[in-house]
Amino acid sequence: MDYFETQDENSKNVELFQYKNENYYAVYGWSSRDRENVPNPNTVWNLAKGKTLTPGTPITLQWTSPKGVIFEREISIDEDFLFTIKQRVFNQSNATIDLAAYGILARHSAPETIGFYILHEGIVGYDDGELVELSYDNITDQKYDDRERANLEIYEITENGWIGFTDKYWMSTLVGEPKSEFKMASKYNEANDIYQADIRHPLQSIGSGQSTEVKTYLFAGAKEVNTIKTYQKEADFADFIDTVDWGWFFFLTKPIFSLLDYCNKLVGNMGWAIILLTLVVKTVLLPLAYKSYVSMSKLKQLQPEMEKIKERAAGDRQKLQAEMMELYKKEKVNPAAGCLPILLQIPIFFALYKVIFVTLELRHAPWIGWIKDLSAPDPSTILNLFGLLPWANPFPPDSLLFIFSLGVLPILLGISMWLQQKLNPAPTDATQAMIFAWMPWVFMFMLGTFASGLIIYWIANNMITFAQQYMIMRSQGYKPDVFGNIKASFKRKKT
Repeated sequence: MDYFETQDENSKNVELFQYKNENYYAVYGWSSRDRENVPNPNTVWNLAKGKTLTPGTPITLQWTSPKGVIFEREISIDEDFLFTIKQRVFNQSNATIDLAAYGILARHSAPETIGFYILHEGIVGYDDGELVELSYDNITDQKYDDRERANLEIYEITENGWIGFTDKYWMSTLVGEPKSEFKMASKYNEANDIYQADIRHPLQSIGSGQSTEVKTYLFAGAKEVNTIKTYQKEADFADFIDTVDWGWFFFLTKPIFSLLDYCNKLVGNMGWAIILLTLVVKTVLLPLAYKSYVSMSKLKQLQPEMEKIKERAAGDRQKLQAEMMELYKKEKVNPAAGCLPILLQIPIFFALYKVIFVTLELRHAPWIGWIKDLSAPDPSTILNLFGLLPWANPFPPDSLLFIFSLGVLPILLGISMWLQQKLNPAPTDATQAMIFAWMPWVFMFMLGTFASGLIIYWIANNMITFAQQYMIMRSQGYKPDVFGNIKASFKRKKT
């Protein structure tokens, strides 16, 4: 793979399969009641064709059983680590043999997982239109039974499907040849602590002098969205794009990633692509934002009249509400209109958070200067004078102390939220004013450990919102006194 474990210069390439330590590997073969007449894990195969497995140069392995049955396995690979496995049998014995081809992905012991609720790690499969996801804890309930070697009827037949193990950025997936019958299952071998994902093909009777071939695929590589889409389209791997964990809000996460990927192709940098995406989203939502800010402007202009109503009501809440509603109706103002753009931003924000968290395309993706990985928190910190001193943040992102060593981006986020508040005077209610005053800085600490890409989106969103709101309010005759509101907030602090 062209991916590295870390961003250090001497970092090793990411290795997915590790057979030497019996950790993670794929096994292909044939099952039969006559076990001596089929290859087993200890069988020594001969190299019949080819020398080195590379894209464009497949290899063929061959083994002949004691009874004269020839087994061949042709293996080819493409540049993105999709293996094509063709298993052939030539029955040169004097008797009919019953065989069933299989492919197995085995993982010894459950790997260390991130354990975050928005990310699925474990078994992922697709069975005739149904997506199946099982965590490693769930797989342990599916016990291994040695009788499955001979009794294949416990599997359900499918014609379009795949099954395998998924990590955050990598996966290994067994894919059956489209439109051919096969069976899939996952199981747990408790005695040896092995997790398995299997594809089993129907039992075949091969007479003397006859032959058969079974073709399957194995993808063992990076979860690059465009690569996966290509396999889905060109190789007819049904809904293969769902190997990426798009979540329950896939109807938002998928188009948001597509838009982000398109923006990245335009500007050539994921950080600038996020800012361009933010601009596109804010442009699409501008008609709603316009109505909202117009309504807010009218409310500001109605403040004197609203104060008079409060004086007339003199503590009579029912009268106050009735007169306020009459005023809103007369002036055609909706006091709740200001909430609509915020409500629409919430699902978009969480969908983008999901995209940044699960997609490989943002892993180790740089932006500018010190931001070398948009999927990781801002590495700068006040403890190293924001990069001026030659040492890194001593606190890892999952440490509670990390929030006390905030980087540049989280601080800019807090400032952008604070500045956006200053478009309006502080609430007259003391409690509300205190909540609003603290809110930007609370969010600054809360989001300090989030991915840099998400913080960039939020800062860009705040600044574009500030510009939109300022211009729309001015067009309605209300001039926000930003500097006056800033001065007023400092005066309140002094008093």
